[in-house]
Amino acid sequence: MSVETKTEVNVQQAVPFFNVSDMEQSLRFYQDGLGFTMKYKWIDEGKLRWCWLELGNAALMLQEYRTEGHNPWKPEGKVGVGVSVCLMCRDALSIYRESRSRGLEPRKPFVGNALWVVNFKDPDGYVICFESPTDVPEETEYTE
Repeated sequence: MSVETKTEVNVQQAVPFFNVSDMEQSLRFYQDGLGFTMKYKWIDEGKLRWCWLELGNAALMLQEYRTEGHNPWKPEGKVGVGVSVCLMCRDALSIYRESRSRGLEPRKPFVGNALWVVNFKDPDGYVICFESPTDVPEETEYTE
């Protein structure tokens, strides 16, 4: 006699955590430029130190690192170099157009691996990619 056991999915979401050098500059990029909204925040000594941002079903966390005082940290280089996060969406090109209307200058969209790819580099060098499925030929570049 076999007994079937139903198990619930334990892991629910991956949320990138970015150390940032200037919280205000990062929020201008993520909120004002890309349209993320702040869901949670931590204010320490009157200053926003950490926040959880959401855009649709995607989320990320930002924390401004301290270079002095309690728990100081100084990165050896630019913190975002080599880090890319890909956000799958229905229409990456709409993200491209909306972000440009808000003053951002993303790289020109292109098709790679059957996906429209729209890349942004945040103020600390993290690469945020918005991607959406397409049947447009590989290596096609978007033209307005």
